[in-house]
Amino acid sequence: MLIQLSTLKTRLGIEDADVKDDEFLTNTILSIGARFENETNRVFARAPAATYQFRADEMNLVVDRYPIEAVTSFELKITEALGWVAQTGVDYLISPSRALVEMAAPLGTSKQLGRVTFAGGYVLPGDTVDVGETALPQDLVNACQDQAVYQYQNRDRLGLSSVSGSQGGVSLPATVDLLPGVVQVIKRYERWRN
Repeated sequence: MLIQLSTLKTRLGIEDADVKDDEFLTNTILSIGARFENETNRVFARAPAATYQFRADEMNLVVDRYPIEAVTSFELKITEALGWVAQTGVDYLISPSRALVEMAAPLGTSKQLGRVTFAGGYVLPGDTVDVGETALPQDLVNACQDQAVYQYQNRDRLGLSSVSGSQGGVSLPATVDLLPGVVQVIKRYERWRN
């Protein structure tokens, strides 16, 4: 989760012992995290052995989970029957931004698949950041928190477009999907595909 439940509850002024909205808040945090990943076309959570598949003739691999800490292995698949075959002696560089694996030569052809195994992504709040790892940037934490607070405070109005009663009706303004400040933050983390 991009923020911890306890952090959100503190921001909302909800006591830790008050658990009546915990399920809603947890689901809100999870849905916002999924939305951020969808909008940015990447995965934020660190994984020690993530894999990324690509056409074997590609030489610049824009992996979906970065910053990249280390590359462990490369594999090539020519047919389903043969499966993945380990490749040794592969020359590559990790770009200075730690978001790109730059191959010295392609693993194969456009009719074949390549797979790289690597450690990368951000350490999420609540987990320990070890040497060589990168914590989730604070602006992403804040954006997730701001969006969660907005959704919690407007939970009774989400999805409403009008209200009517015995005296007539009123149309409500369009609801904000993602807050403008949140959109600005997540745009900075957008992953560009090849």
